[in-house]
Amino acid sequence: MDVVERWSGRYACLLQSALRLGNEQFAAHLGVAVRTVAAWHADASVVPRREIQQLLDTAYEQAPTGARQRFALLLAKERISAEPSPVGPQVLRVAIAVVVRDSDVLLVCRRDGDAAGITWQFPAGVIKPGDKAQTITIRETLAETGVHCAVRQRLGDRLHPLTGVLCEYFLCEYLAGEATNSDAAENIDVMWVPMNAVSRFIPVHTIFPAVLAVLEEQT
Repeated sequence: MDVVERWSGRYACLLQSALRLGNEQFAAHLGVAVRTVAAWHADASVVPRREIQQLLDTAYEQAPTGARQRFALLLAKERISAEPSPVGPQVLRVAIAVVVRDSDVLLVCRRDGDAAGITWQFPAGVIKPGDKAQTITIRETLAETGVHCAVRQRLGDRLHPLTGVLCEYFLCEYLAGEATNSDAAENIDVMWVPMNAVSRFIPVHTIFPAVLAVLEEQT
């Protein structure tokens, strides 16, 4: 295999996203413990031992063509984002909250100047220098929707294919609160949507693969 010379926790998570598998499914697919996969999400720099490197090689080599193509795309974006950037303005970072409640997920309808710009998205907030992404996730979800949530898992990050913004995704658990449009200046509506109907609101090709995997796992 000439795509990855040595697997890291980060590259393993990219393969998981490309295969669209949850943690338990990916662990079973590789034949490793679920805690091993969780450790890769917690520490992207960890280097799996040699026998697991071989398992990851095999998983990639036996993956369907579509999954291999997704992995190549994710890997290319990862390597581009890892390159030193020239001195200048920092890339805009945004925390994305994927808030689940039973079989529903929370969406907001953004206001973008005119009717053509109205789009459904997950609650999000800009991460300013010195801010923690998890804190922004919880705070902005409450500010936008009136919903209290707790971060359950970091799903990863990417440069958004349409906006070029660096997005960090977090799976969040609903705690309390009624979903209301608490930020009328930015949003038009807030709604709980069945997880299996998200593609009716957000084009599926723009949804982060790790988010798709989690929503499929939850349904």
